[in-house]
Formats: sequence, structure tokens, C-alpha cells
Amino acid sequence: MSRRYRDPLTKDLFEWQPPQVAVGYSEDVTGRGRLDNKIARLIAQALRDARDADLTRIQVARSMSEYLGRTISEAMLNKWSSEGSEDHRIPLDAFIALVHATGAKDLLGFAPGEFGMTVIASEYAELIEERLLEDHIEELQARKQVLAARRKARR
Repeated sequence: MSRRYRDPLTKDLFEWQPPQVAVGYSEDVTGRGRLDNKIARLIAQALRDARDADLTRIQVARSMSEYLGRTISEAMLNKWSSEGSEDHRIPLDAFIALVHATGAKDLLGFAPGEFGMTVIASEYAELIEERLLEDHIEELQARKQVLAARRKARR
């Protein structure tokens, strides 16, 4: 009677997940509707994620204030994250300060995503450029082969 035991020191190859290349929240977070509501939902999610990392809204507001050199209050964060607060929209500099204070880099993917673009970590930029160059070289080699074949066919 043999039992199969899994070696705890051996990694399971099927558990491997590729690293997240693009930053951004899923459509589950942004949802549908007006742009200002989507932005409020993103801010609320970033603040919830910060809270889960033991960072209070007061701490976020304080960090944003230091970063910007002007006062950001907890009440302002509450209004920016509320879909019902139509008169209060987060300014771009405060949005950047929010990313800085919370570390929620997924916020950065929203605006480019509205235009079909993706934000990637800079460490992957050269890898992507290298792949694009390889594709271009393959296209050039294929074109060269077509021209060589035509030239040989004319002989």
C-alpha cells in the first residue's frame, strides 16, 4: 500500500503565475456609469486597500498634505471617494499625491485605460521593445526572402 506524499520543498510548476505587468484596477472596481462616479469608486477602493494595510484616512491625508505642501483633510478624502458628492472632484495633483500616499499604483492605469492604453512597470519596457524589434527583424527577413525568391525565379 503506497501513499504518495508531496515533497514540501518541491515547488509545484502549475502554481506559477506570471508577474502582473500592467497596472490598473479591474472593471469590477470601476464599474459602469459616469466618469466622475468611476473615479470616486477608484479612490474609495484605494482607500479601502490602504485601510487593509493599516493606513487610516487621517494618515493618508497627512501624507498627501506633506507631499503637496497644502492641507488635505480626511473630509476631502471622504468627499472625493463619494459618488454622491457631485461638487467635489479630486484635482490631478491630489490624485498623484493619493497614489504616493497609499502606494495604490493601480490608480495610474485608469486614465490611460479610458483610451485603450496600458500602464506597465518600467522594468518591462525594454523587454517589450526587444520583442517589437524581434518582430520587425522577422518581418524584414521574410521580406528579404520574398525578394530573393522573386530574383531567383526571374533567372
